[in-house]
This record gives sequence, C-alpha cells and structure tokens, in this order.
Amino acid sequence: MNRRRTRQINVGGVPIGGNSPISVQSMLKTDPQNLPETVNQMRELKKVGCELVRIALPQQEICKNIPFLKRETELPIIGDVHFNHAIALAAMEEGIDCVRINPGTINNVRKVKEVASVARQTQTPIRIGINIGSLEKRVLRKHRQPNAEAMVESALYYVKLFEDEGHTQIKVSLKASDIFQTIEAYRGFSQASDYPLHIGITEAGPLFSGAIKSAIGLGILLNEGIGDTLRVSLTAHPSYEVTAGYHILRSMRLRQKGINIISCPTCGRCKVNLQEIVEEFERDVAHVDQAIDVAIMGCEVNGPGEAKEADLGVAFGKDKAILFFKGEVKKTGIPKELAKDLLIEEIHNLS
Repeated sequence: MNRRRTRQINVGGVPIGGNSPISVQSMLKTDPQNLPETVNQMRELKKVGCELVRIALPQQEICKNIPFLKRETELPIIGDVHFNHAIALAAMEEGIDCVRINPGTINNVRKVKEVASVARQTQTPIRIGINIGSLEKRVLRKHRQPNAEAMVESALYYVKLFEDEGHTQIKVSLKASDIFQTIEAYRGFSQASDYPLHIGITEAGPLFSGAIKSAIGLGILLNEGIGDTLRVSLTAHPSYEVTAGYHILRSMRLRQKGINIISCPTCGRCKVNLQEIVEEFERDVAHVDQAIDVAIMGCEVNGPGEAKEADLGVAFGKDKAILFFKGEVKKTGIPKELAKDLLIEEIHNLS
C-alpha cells in the first residue's frame, strides 16, 4: 500500500502525519472531576501503549486540572469540547496539547474563529471533528440529510476558516457509525486536502462487534493509505481500544509493536482451559513493546508444526507442556501450571 502523504503536526511530542508512524489513541471514560480515577485510567492506558489520550471537558472549571494531569502522567492530552467554545479557550490557556472541537455543536462561525485565533496565538493543534450526527444547520439545509458529501463540505469549510485565521496546525476527522459513509467521507476529504486525518468509526458498539466493525472500516482506509492517527471507539474499557488499535495496525503491517499472539481455537484434544490461559497471558504482556510472535497451542498437534514461524511458544499436553523456539522444541516436561510463567520469562529474555 502507498500511504497518502500529509502535512505533519506535533501533539505533545507525538508527530502526526507525514512519514510518522500511525499513532494510537483513546479517550478517558472517567468523570473528569474525579482526579484519582482519571489519573489511574491515564496510567493504565499508558501502560498498554496509548500514545495520545482525549479527555471530555464538559465544564470550564475542569480545565484547571490540565497541568496536573500532564505532570502526573506525561501523556499528551487532547481536550474534547462541544457547545461551549469558551472551554476550548480556557483549555488552551492551561496548556492543553490539542483541542478537538465539533463545529456542528458550537454552530457559530464567530466563536469558531475565536478558537482559531487563540489556537494560533498559543500554537495549539486543533482537531476539526466532523460527526455525521451533528452537522451544522447550514450544511443540512443544503444537503437535506446528513451524508458523506455533507461531512466533507463541512470539514473543508472549517479548514479554510482556520487557514484564514492563520492557523494550520490542524488534523481532521469525519466520522459516522456506518462504515461505508465513513469511508466515503475520508476518501472525499483525502482527495481535496493534505491535512492529517484522525480515523475511526464513531459509536462502533460493544467490545466484540465494535472491534470487528472498526477493523473492517479502518482496515479499508489504511489499505488505501488513508489515516495518520486512529481511535477504536468501543463501549468497553479504553485499554481495549488501544489493544484493538495496535492489532489492526499490526495486521495491516503498519506497526510492529508488542506481542502478537497466535493461539489455536481448541478442540476435543485440548485438556487445559486455553481461553483462560491466553486471556491471562495477554494481560500480563500488555506492557511489552518489542514485536514478538508468541504461540499458545492446546495440544501437540497444533504445537511447533502449525506455529513454526512464531518466535516462542508453548503447546499443552494432558499434564505437561513443551516450550518451542522458532518451531524447534526447546524444553519438554513442563508442568502445565508453570508453562505460562516460563513463557513470559523467555519473552523478557528476548526483550
């Protein structure tokens, strides 16, 4: 695939666009006024590899917490602003790393211009976030119904507005919960502009179905070279959003980060609770950055033979397990209750 060449901006030290890696972000799901819970969730996200974190800013007084959150977690913070543009102004004055505004919920050109002016003065990157469910009235009157064409028109209008105010540190998103409308909107904008794109399927749904829906939509866009940063929006703990994001990028061969688990679906030959073992293993190695292929197999049939390309792996028998490396058996007779911990130890030896 040929990745679309875009301008590059910098959000809190993370480059977005140009030749920079496609970054993975998520959004906090805590009450932003509850600082202990918010800090804890930010640290959880950082541990699983989140590179940018978005926080809802429903009230202006929350903005005063921004310097504390940046200090405590050292994660770039994006402020999510709707309706009240004054919150965006306050967030920028407090040193937020980026502000996401939805012009459709602000729905006032003068106020958006004021955001653009302060963004230029403070050199704060802005995400122009267009959602199909909240397009501004002017666009809806013209198009009669929300669609991809209307989203593109709205995005280009506000990009021009920011440019006229002298601010070009911009990224853009054009999201719908429908995969095909989302793809059409991103394709349309990509043909008209070279600003970096934040891609995602909005309100994708719960963990299982939402991850599948996002993988299909984002996979199509990424395969066409579209996308500079992404969020997988799930009704689930935000750490799953980060994990899903990296799995999508790894599957598309765009990022090689963390453990790639190869595990069999199990059958009547399996004599261990492989699902539980794999789930525990995935949690235990979530912090590992190095790209390593690890196989966890339920029997000798699906052991080294079917996972010979893995860097490391274990295969379980009735009472014992074997450890293999690059398809060759390295150790046999391992008590099955110790196999997972031995595998983790071997991973750390490779790291």
